[in-house]
Amino acid sequence: MGSPARSAHYSTLAARSMLCDFNRDGGGASREDQEANRELIENRVKQGRRVLQAEIQTIQLLSEKLGLAFAQAVGVLLSCDGQVVVTGIGKAGIIGRKLSASLTSTGTPSHFLHPAEAVHGDLGCVGSRDVVVVLSYSGETEEVVRLLPTLKQNSKKLIAITAGKTSALGRQADLVLELGYHAEACGLGLAPSTTTTGMLALCDALALTVCDERGFTKEQFAKFHPAGNLGRQLTGVCEVMRPLNECRVASEQLTIRQVMVQVSRPGRRTGAVMIVDQAGKLSGIFTDSDLARLLERCEDSRLDQPICQVMTRRFHTIESGSLLPKATELMAKLKISELPVIDSDGSPLGLIDLTDLVGMVTPPATAAGNLLSNQEVAESDLCLNAETNDAETGDAATDEDQPQILTFPTPRSTQPNLQHQRKPKN
Repeated sequence: MGSPARSAHYSTLAARSMLCDFNRDGGGASREDQEANRELIENRVKQGRRVLQAEIQTIQLLSEKLGLAFAQAVGVLLSCDGQVVVTGIGKAGIIGRKLSASLTSTGTPSHFLHPAEAVHGDLGCVGSRDVVVVLSYSGETEEVVRLLPTLKQNSKKLIAITAGKTSALGRQADLVLELGYHAEACGLGLAPSTTTTGMLALCDALALTVCDERGFTKEQFAKFHPAGNLGRQLTGVCEVMRPLNECRVASEQLTIRQVMVQVSRPGRRTGAVMIVDQAGKLSGIFTDSDLARLLERCEDSRLDQPICQVMTRRFHTIESGSLLPKATELMAKLKISELPVIDSDGSPLGLIDLTDLVGMVTPPATAAGNLLSNQEVAESDLCLNAETNDAETGDAATDEDQPQILTFPTPRSTQPNLQHQRKPKN
């Protein structure tokens, strides 16, 4: 591997590959060029698989030798009443930053200390209650080794993640997580690959074991990840629902006609009216489709009857502490477009409307790489399966029938009006 003859061979294959691409555009490649291109592809795939297999083997060996020292390290991090200070340089430093970030985001306060900055005053960030984790595969890196006496003196415990206990780092640490000695996967045997993969995997194992034993919850995780797609998946229903002052709420003693007149709201209305009893608890729901069915059946006289006589009493709700994915899953399963949010006493706090969820996830691209148009969105299962929340649609759908809520969204500013797409039952 890496010989001049082999390099020249691959260069020739690469040149032939480019020639094949050129000939393909201009009328087809010769048989010789096709064979050369096939050989080049096979060699590239073979090399890639060899690297992956070498790294898989390293992780497997680490898994098999994991033992008492790892369990003790988890205990040290759990008992830390200060910060977990992580340090390292080069590739180990990059992995150290990842370890520190993983700990911080899963309930263990941590920060990264750069060895070069440490000797210019940043060593002052290490306190007597802190645990220090030092990463160095060789355990002999000069920038790291010179920090060890001060780190050990100032901190509560010093944990080393290194190849072996006999290195300078291993000898000074209170606890050593040994990576073992592994040949690098690159042809030269020099570029960090298997060793860094093993170090990263061990750090992930350490951080996530601490997270699990700490009992870190999804709700706690959501507090630390409010942005991005991950944040949206961990959003609480109260953050996306329409608050009560924007919803149509009516007493069950009012007539349908009175409700339609008195509970109107400015702006785009929800597709349902929440009906409450004298105690203020949610007792029913009356949807636009319910009204449409009365008119279709020529039952206009019922408009002057109390709404409690025609409202849906078998309805679905979600509690205020729930996360958004639970709400969307429920709406998809039941094929409903409105979901009331209630408190522990059963009083309404707001309403999740399907159209408010549209646009919360990045829209997928079509095969041609273009975003779906509003018309395509309106024709998707998201809209076609948006039926009303009433007794007739309360039966759970089969897995085959369940629509994929939030699969084809559009931004709020370009949302189509979906109100007319709620299909009334016959």
